[in-house]
Amino acid sequence: MTGNSGNTANTAGAENDRQGPRHKRDLTRRKVVVAGAGAAVAVGAGGALAAGAFAGEKSGTKPKAAASASAGEVCYKLTSETTEGPYYIDADKLRQDITEDKEGIPLTLALKVIDSETCKPIVNAAVDVWHCDALGIYSGYESLSTGGGGAPTDAPSGTPTDVPTGTPTGEPPSGGGGGGGHEEPTDDERYLRGTWKTDRQGRVTFKTIFPGWYRGRTVHIHTKVHVNGEWTDAGYEGGNTCHTGQFFFDEESVLASAEVEPYSTSTTERTTLTEDTIYDQSGVQGGLLKLKYNKKNIAKGVVGSITMGVEPDATHEGTDDAVQPGASETASAEASASSS
Repeated sequence: MTGNSGNTANTAGAENDRQGPRHKRDLTRRKVVVAGAGAAVAVGAGGALAAGAFAGEKSGTKPKAAASASAGEVCYKLTSETTEGPYYIDADKLRQDITEDKEGIPLTLALKVIDSETCKPIVNAAVDVWHCDALGIYSGYESLSTGGGGAPTDAPSGTPTDVPTGTPTGEPPSGGGGGGGHEEPTDDERYLRGTWKTDRQGRVTFKTIFPGWYRGRTVHIHTKVHVNGEWTDAGYEGGNTCHTGQFFFDEESVLASAEVEPYSTSTTERTTLTEDTIYDQSGVQGGLLKLKYNKKNIAKGVVGSITMGVEPDATHEGTDDAVQPGASETASAEASASSS
């Protein structure tokens, strides 16, 4: 974890430690700034769609039998783990509506968390989501995000004359590569970020906007699932991060969104779903959302749903080197530091 997590929470490779007792001896700690009474707002018109978002949902992978699965329950394979990326802020806002004043296509994100072994819903898990705005800017890191603008007008020209020679030595910088090295926030903005708990069915719903894109990455949303902790007046404390992943959008929906303002004003070259170096091309298992929207008018709003199969006793912080980005990813606009 980042922020005020335990000393070993960000250790590279932590998510590969699947020894059950680890989370008991190495508790993470996250403090949540609880928003006002209006923070946990109802989803509104999109809520009716979200309520039935899981009906008929298919995993895209072969279901596996589980004795504890209820009639009609589909047990999903373990959802893919991905890099945390540099722009995670530890459980900063306890809320379901994370839109604030950001413009964009309304998006209702309907999530469900289950134990991948038993198919049972995971109750009272803390689910984080965060993503960029319609022009590719991340809150908390506005100065590090290039967003939807073109190249700077004062960019240097010509060939550099002071290019270093020889073979680099020492360890690579923590922000580079697939490790998802964390960057400290550069501002106090917190739009399009939030944390909420799953209900008795393992479900949680967020109200946000359809994300935009930035150089080197396809359209995506980040997520984390925390379990075995405790909800207190201060928020959610302790436990372990059992899943770090990303949600993705099919090309048809992204192309449709690109016709709507403010997405249509972006001058940034877009990376397609098949070109992305983080999405593993495995459909729902890899985080591909099931989307519902009016194909003739996506601007009216989108409902995205997915079921995440997780290992409650595992630790997956998303800060190891399991995911290796391509050249285009390491040069991405996300601080030019990490593929996330």
